[in-house]
Amino acid sequence: MTITAKQVKELRDMTGAGIMECKDALRESNGDKEKAIRILRERGAKVADKKAGRTAKEGTVYGYVHGGGKIGVLVEVNCETDFVARTDEFKEFAKNIALQVCSSAPLAVSREGLPEELIETEREIYRNQARNEGKPEHIIERIVEGKLEKFFKEKCLLEQPYIRDPDITVGEYLKQTVAKIKENIVIRRFVRFELGESS
Repeated sequence: MTITAKQVKELRDMTGAGIMECKDALRESNGDKEKAIRILRERGAKVADKKAGRTAKEGTVYGYVHGGGKIGVLVEVNCETDFVARTDEFKEFAKNIALQVCSSAPLAVSREGLPEELIETEREIYRNQARNEGKPEHIIERIVEGKLEKFFKEKCLLEQPYIRDPDITVGEYLKQTVAKIKENIVIRRFVRFELGESS
């Protein structure tokens, strides 16, 4: 099957992947754009996994203020080199992460960042809810774990649906960006302020 320059450009515009990567994915998928996108996403995840162990000490602290000064966010996003930290793609990624934190109000970057006391408090609340609803004792722990998974997806940045593409998580968006930029990227930390919110 012949792959046209137009098909490659369309796929490149949609994914940000390189010309040859797009061409190969289109060939492999026999010109099916949706399959080609899936192939590129899978390859991107593999590239991101390979780069995950590399040190990321450069980067940026990006600030965003929303709603006429009602919400403010600072995020620290790291990469491997100062060169990449100055690229438009990296700055755009940092901005999108700040927007995500602003709109979705996560509590931590990942599960590991949540205080153990908070997780235990949530577990206890879910147990009591299940008991108050009259659920049998032998299934309460499964209910608790299911609700806890939902809590993680709502409160951990990397597990939240990405606001610009809810079909993927922020973690998947991170992996796609790593594959595109070809450097390890780490969302190190963030802080979110909302006017009138008690700390």
